[in-house]
Amino acid sequence: MTAFVSTDDRISSSTRALLAAGAVAGPLWAAVSLAQAATRDGFDLTRHPLSVLSTGSPGWLQITNFVVAGVLLLAGAAGLRRVLTSVWAPRLIAVSGVGMIAAGVLVMDPIPGFPAGTPDVVPAMSWHAIGHMVAGSVTFFALIAACYVLVRFYRSAGRPGLAAAAAVSGTALLAGDLWAMTGGAAGSLTIAVGAIAALLFVSATAARLRASA
Repeated sequence: MTAFVSTDDRISSSTRALLAAGAVAGPLWAAVSLAQAATRDGFDLTRHPLSVLSTGSPGWLQITNFVVAGVLLLAGAAGLRRVLTSVWAPRLIAVSGVGMIAAGVLVMDPIPGFPAGTPDVVPAMSWHAIGHMVAGSVTFFALIAACYVLVRFYRSAGRPGLAAAAAVSGTALLAGDLWAMTGGAAGSLTIAVGAIAALLFVSATAARLRASA
């Protein structure tokens, strides 16, 4: 992978630790989010975005999930910056980490049907809910761009299979986001699938580089 990784294939223990953090970020966020989606009363992934799990009395768990995942992504980006020849992939992953942290701090409002008992008519969106939407958009588009940057570098490394996986992951999030924005059916599900795919691919990249460098 010499076209993809810096020429020095001996990395420090601190770099390995940073890459390990990046490798954990995606699986951890996905596991915690999906576990809550399966157990929170009234939650329906075809109607409710994973972000709304931050509301209600157990909402602290999803808030923490966002913040921890964001910190892990920032650490992973720092590790990738040390081993990748790419300038933009680590930067974009760092931006997505900042967006995740902001999305955790700026909590969504309750939406019709969730938390359980929320009426069908809710007040106008609060400032922090608007902030959450902006932070989420920043996170998504940074992840999409990072995946497409990684397509180029995996191709230059002679790894067409990984380049294809990067393209699929980025496109899954882009398509899911656009589908939801147009009001498509089960838009929250398509966003969740795309976001998880992109996060898992970024984490897999960090894990692969940690193992191979």
